[in-house]
Amino acid sequence: MIKPIGLVIFDCDGVLVDSERIAVRVQVALGACLGWPLSEDEVVDRFIGRTHAAVREQVAVQLGEETAAVWAERFEELHHAAVEADLTPVDGLPEALDALALPTCVASSGSHEKMRHTLGRTGLYERFAGRIYSATEVSRGKPAPDVFLHAARRMGVDPAACVVVEDSRPGVLAARAAGMRCLGYAGGLTPARHLEGPGTTVFHDMRELPALIAAL
Repeated sequence: MIKPIGLVIFDCDGVLVDSERIAVRVQVALGACLGWPLSEDEVVDRFIGRTHAAVREQVAVQLGEETAAVWAERFEELHHAAVEADLTPVDGLPEALDALALPTCVASSGSHEKMRHTLGRTGLYERFAGRIYSATEVSRGKPAPDVFLHAARRMGVDPAACVVVEDSRPGVLAARAAGMRCLGYAGGLTPARHLEGPGTTVFHDMRELPALIAAL
């Protein structure tokens, strides 16, 4: 029997805050500067939805550990500055949150420090304070299910009663591996075809979210 939804788990970047566009822009610039030219599509495929450690590992394979350390440090500096200047909530997200009556939490590949900054900068932090979980708290990042299972456990909800809102291929794979239903947001950078699959409904406008959840 399909369990009714008891918890909505939100990814952060690209779902709550429109930060993925900033991150991609910064990664492309760093690649051009440090010797690994990447297109925006390549950055989305390789980096979006993954932990900083996983991105750093990829850079190290291409350019060596020393350059990977420089890349990671400069990314933090440039991303922080760009967030301060340009970051906004994902279009339609505040209205969607206002219309949701179910318990919610955040489970992200990003660090707590990064989420405090991005969610705080957009006025969303207080909406989720005390219910924010990071892949830094578990042994494996997405596409492994660990952070979603950790969030469900901390919230006291059966994974089968959770729905995940994600915008990346690693994220939707992690939700499926956790045995959770998934709503794949294709209104950002990830093509809809990369989100499609079992147990996943793809949508393009955050304003649709409350009705989609109600229909599950």
